[in-house]
Amino acid sequence: MTDLARRLTELRRPRLLIRAARLGLGEYDRARDLRRLLRLPVAPATPRALAGLLAEEAALEETRRAGAAGYSLARHIDILIAVMGEARLLPPTPPLSAT
Repeated sequence: MTDLARRLTELRRPRLLIRAARLGLGEYDRARDLRRLLRLPVAPATPRALAGLLAEEAALEETRRAGAAGYSLARHIDILIAVMGEARLLPPTPPLSAT
C-alpha cells in the first residue's frame, strides 16, 4: 500500500463533513478547483495534488479541533471534495497479502 493510499484509508473525519463533501463531489472540476485550492497556475499530477490536499486538510482539521477563529468550514469541505475526487483517479492498489 502506498503512503497516499494508507493516509486516505486512515483519514477519519466527522460524518457531517464527509456527507457535505460527498454532496459536492458531482460538481468537482479538477482543472478549476485544484488551481484555486492549491494556489497553483496549473493542476499538478494526481499524486502530487493529493499530497498537497492532504497536508492542507490536516492543517484545517487541526484548526477545527482547536476551535480557532480562522477556521473555514467552506474551505475544509472544498478540500475534502478535492481529496475524494483525486482519490478516484489513483490507480487501484493491490491488497496486502496475508503470508
